[in-house]
Amino acid sequence: MGMSAKIIPITQNKKQMKTPWVAFHRTELGLILNIYGHMVSKGLWRDYAIDMLQGEAVFSIYRRASEQPIYQIYKRPALRHKQGQYSVIAPGGLILKRGTDLKTVLRVFDKQRLKASL
Repeated sequence: MGMSAKIIPITQNKKQMKTPWVAFHRTELGLILNIYGHMVSKGLWRDYAIDMLQGEAVFSIYRRASEQPIYQIYKRPALRHKQGQYSVIAPGGLILKRGTDLKTVLRVFDKQRLKASL
């Protein structure tokens, strides 16, 4: 007897189809990793994680791998026309900066980079 493959269709419910998976684009990651690399070279940051979820993508920054993230950079396309799809969140949920342009939102780290350079 030969083996035959049985095709099983993958179905999604309507709620899942409304909230697609979100990822950072290559140019977005380039901007984030540029800042990350600078802060790692100064010894301030040590690890990161990227989560691609339904409705949002999160870049989490850690001082040590065993800790909670010290910063999280969110991309939420559903908020694109409201308060902006990008945000930088500090521990405790404090929103440091939010906007539609990632480069502008990431300027929140400029003061830290200057402090690290001095």
